[in-house]
Amino acid sequence: MTMTELLSTQLTDPFRLGLIVALVVTMLRTEAVTGRWLPLAAGVLFVAFIIPATMGQGAATPFWQLVAAGVIANVLLLAVVMAIRHVVLRIMP
Repeated sequence: MTMTELLSTQLTDPFRLGLIVALVVTMLRTEAVTGRWLPLAAGVLFVAFIIPATMGQGAATPFWQLVAAGVIANVLLLAVVMAIRHVVLRIMP
């Protein structure tokens, strides 16, 4: 599987998107105590690692490529979710 196919597969994964949305919601609730960027970075790395780790050893792609593509996909998804969050918080009084 090429890196482009791998990235497009991971970008359209609904489980990954749900975890990133949950990460942002959790960050909103705990931002005053834990800050914003460190928990988001840790969450992005955790999601990038945990999904390929739980898939099992049957993947034809090496583990490090799955994690690297996962980090890229997570950062892109996080950017979209944070942009939506920004728009929603600006609209709300």
